[in-house]
Amino acid sequence: MRKHLLVVAVVFTLFASVSPQTLRSDEIPKIAWRRPLGKPLENPGVRKNKSDIDDGYWQGAPVGGFGAGTFSRTYRGDFARWHIKAGVHKYVSVPGNQFAMFQQVAGESQGVAQVLTNDHPKNGELSSWKWDYPVGAGDYAALFPKSWFDYKYDKFPAHVVVEQFSPVLPDNYKESSYPVAVYRWHAENPTNKAVTVSVLLSWTNMEGWFRAHTHDFQSALSQGNVNHPRKESLSSGGTMKGVLFDRDRADGTLNEWDGQFTIAALESPGVEVFYQNEFLADGDGKSVWTPFSKDGSLANSDTSWVSASEKIGGAIAVRFTLQPGEKKIIPMAIAWDFPVVEFGLGRKWNRRYTDFYGADGNNSWSIARDGLLHAAEWSDAIDAWQKPYINEDSKPDWYRAMLFNELYTLTDGGTFWGRPQGSDKNAPATFALLECFDYAYYGTLDVRFYASMPLLKFWPDIDKRVLREFADTVPREYPELGLWVAKTQETGSPVLHKRKKIGAVPHDLGVPEGDPFVLVNEPGWQDTNDWKDLNSKFVLMVYRDYVLTGKTDKQFLRDMWPAVQIAMKYLEQFDHGGGIPENSGYPDQTYDSWIVRGVSAYCGGLWLAALRASEETARVLGETKSADAYHSQFLKAQKTYIDKLWNGEYFRYDEQSEYRDSIQADQLAGQWYANMTGLGDLYPKQMQLSAAKKIFATNVMKFGNGEMGAANGMAANGSIIRDNEQAQEVWVGTSFGFAALLLSEGLTKEAYHTAWGIHHVVYETKGYWFRTPEAWDDTGNFRAPMYMRPAAVWAMEMIPTSKQ
Repeated sequence: MRKHLLVVAVVFTLFASVSPQTLRSDEIPKIAWRRPLGKPLENPGVRKNKSDIDDGYWQGAPVGGFGAGTFSRTYRGDFARWHIKAGVHKYVSVPGNQFAMFQQVAGESQGVAQVLTNDHPKNGELSSWKWDYPVGAGDYAALFPKSWFDYKYDKFPAHVVVEQFSPVLPDNYKESSYPVAVYRWHAENPTNKAVTVSVLLSWTNMEGWFRAHTHDFQSALSQGNVNHPRKESLSSGGTMKGVLFDRDRADGTLNEWDGQFTIAALESPGVEVFYQNEFLADGDGKSVWTPFSKDGSLANSDTSWVSASEKIGGAIAVRFTLQPGEKKIIPMAIAWDFPVVEFGLGRKWNRRYTDFYGADGNNSWSIARDGLLHAAEWSDAIDAWQKPYINEDSKPDWYRAMLFNELYTLTDGGTFWGRPQGSDKNAPATFALLECFDYAYYGTLDVRFYASMPLLKFWPDIDKRVLREFADTVPREYPELGLWVAKTQETGSPVLHKRKKIGAVPHDLGVPEGDPFVLVNEPGWQDTNDWKDLNSKFVLMVYRDYVLTGKTDKQFLRDMWPAVQIAMKYLEQFDHGGGIPENSGYPDQTYDSWIVRGVSAYCGGLWLAALRASEETARVLGETKSADAYHSQFLKAQKTYIDKLWNGEYFRYDEQSEYRDSIQADQLAGQWYANMTGLGDLYPKQMQLSAAKKIFATNVMKFGNGEMGAANGMAANGSIIRDNEQAQEVWVGTSFGFAALLLSEGLTKEAYHTAWGIHHVVYETKGYWFRTPEAWDDTGNFRAPMYMRPAAVWAMEMIPTSKQ
C-alpha cells in the first residue's frame, strides 16, 4: 500500500556445565541463508522515494519476542537496528555495544584480541580497541529465529561459532513474548595445544534513549543513568555475575523510556566471569581493552557513578580453556525489559511479557536468569520446529530458508502485544502487526489478508484474537472527521470523511501516534470506508481461520457471525444490479493509487469467495435460510463477473477504467482463498488455469527477464504499464499469493519460479534481507521496507495436499 520502554537486560549469559556439551555434527542447518562476514554488495537496491527508510543492506536477523521490542546485529557484527519504542524505527550503530574475542595458545607469550565487527567507530570512540575484523573471515548464516556468526580468522587457533536467537516458538504464547536473546558460543580446539578463549560483551547504558520518534539517537538522554554490579548464586549451580544498567526515576514514575539492561554470565568450574561496571562509552576504552587484550580478563571494578549526560558503558568477559580436540557449547543471552508502551495520545499499555515478570521495570535480572537457564532447551525446541522443513528435500533450499527468514517481521516489524494498564490480566492481550514503519498502521486488514498466514499456522489463538478485535468494530460508528489526503491533493481543497461508518470493516486498528485499538481506521491517504476489498477479506479470513484450524472451533464462527453478516450487507450498497459491488472510480482497494471503476477482477473475485465463505459459515451454524440466500447471490454474481470481465484468456482488470484490459497478477486472489479453504470453483476450472498461465507468461516472465516476481499489472500487449506507480511494481506478498494459487492449480514449476524471483531480488541481487519491502520496480529499487505482507510466503505451505 502507499498511505501517507522496556528493559534491555543485555544478559551476556553463560551457562556452562562442568561436563561440556558435545557439539552436534551439523550446527548450522544446510538450508540456512549465508553471506561472508562484512562482504559488501555490488549494485544494491535503493529506495524509490526519499521519504522511505533506507538503512542499506547490512541487516541481520533480529532478536526479541512478540511485542517485546527488538534489536539486531548486522552481518558486520555491530548492533545497529533498534525497535524498542513501539512503532518507531531507529538505525544507529552504537560503538560501545560489541562482542570481542581473545584467544591464546598455551605456552605462547601473548594472545590475540579482536572486536568481532568488520568496521570501526566513525568518531574515534574506543580508540584503544582493535577494530576491523577482516572482511570475509567467516560466514553469517540465518534461519530465523536463529542466526550464526562462523568466525574463521587465521589468527584465532580455536574455531568459534556463535548461535543467536530468541525463544520464538510455535503454539507458545509465553516465552515467545520474552525480551531475551540467547547467544550460544560453540568452541572447538583443533590444535595439539590448549587454547584459552575469552568472549567480551560490552554495552552502553541506553536508558532514556528511546524517547523520540526520530530514526536516530540525537535526542537521547543519558542524564541519571547508572550501572550496578550484581551476582547471584543459583540453585542449579554456578554464580550469575553481571552488570545491571539502570536509571534514576523521579518519584517512582515509570515512563515508556524507563527500564533496565543487564549483562550477565554464569561462573562455574572451568569458566570465569570478569566485569567492568562502568567506563566512558565514548572514551578511549583502555580500562576495558588493556586487561582484556592481555589475558582475556577485566578488572572486576565496582566503581559506579550517576551520569551527568556522558555515555557510560559496562562490560563482562567469560574465559575458559579448551584442551586439544575439546569442544564446548557456552550459552549466553541478551534480555531487556521496557514494560510500558505509551502511544501518541497518552494511553499507557503494558507489554505482554509483563504478565509473567511484572511491570515495575526492575526485572531485567530475572529475565536474564531465565535466558541462562533455558538456552539449550529453547535451542532444541527451535530445532525441532524447523527440522521437518530442513529435511524436506523435495522443495528448494532457497525456498525453505526464505520461509523462516521472512518470519522476522512478526517480531521486528513494529509488532505490538500487550494490554492497557490496569486491565484484567485474565483477558486476552491485544496483538497487532505494524504494516511497516513508513506506513505505520496497526493490523492493516487488506495487508494482513496476505501477511497473517504464519500467525494462523503457528499462533492461531493470536490470529483469531486479532479478527475478534476487528469484528468488535464492525457495527460501530466513529463519527470523527478526518482529511482524505488523496482527494484533497486532487481537488486542491480539504476533503473530509468520517473516521468509520457502521458496517465498514476498518482498514486498520489505529496508529502509534494516536490511540490505537481505541481509535481505529485512522484517516489518511484514502477514505477506506468505501473500499471494496476490506469487508470481503474480513469474511474470508474468518472462514479461513475456522477451516485451517481443523473445523473444530464452531464457537469462533458463532461469535463472528453477526459481524460477517453486517460486513456482507454493507457491500451490497455498491451493487448496481449485477450482484457484485462495483468499484467507485478511485483506488478503493489495497492497490490504493491504482484507479478501478465498475466490476473488477480483484474485488469482484474476493466478493465471490466471500459469498461462498458466508454460505458455508451459515451452513456450519445451521443458518439454512441465510446459506441459501448467499448461494443465490453467488450464482447471480458469478454470471455477472464472467460476462463483464472474461475475455477468453483472463479476467480483465475492470469494466470501465483506462486500465480495463490490463492483466492483473492478483485477479485470482478470491480463487486462491477458495482453493485454500475448500470453497470450490468460483468460475469454471478452465478459466482459472487459462488466467493463471496468462499471468505467469506475462506478469512474471515478461517483467525483469522473469527474475523478479509477478508485476501487479501488465498491458494487454505484454508491455509494462508506465503511467501508474503500483501497476508497474512487483509486490512481494501478492507474488507469494499468486505462487500459492499456482501450487493449488497444480502448476508447481511456475509457482516456484515466481517465488524464486522474489528470493533472487531479496537475497541475491538487491540486498533486502531482513528488511523485505512491499514493492520494487523493474530496476529493483524499492518502496516501503520492513513490510509485513511478504510473510505471505507461508501461503505456499497452506495449500491442501490434494491440491498440490
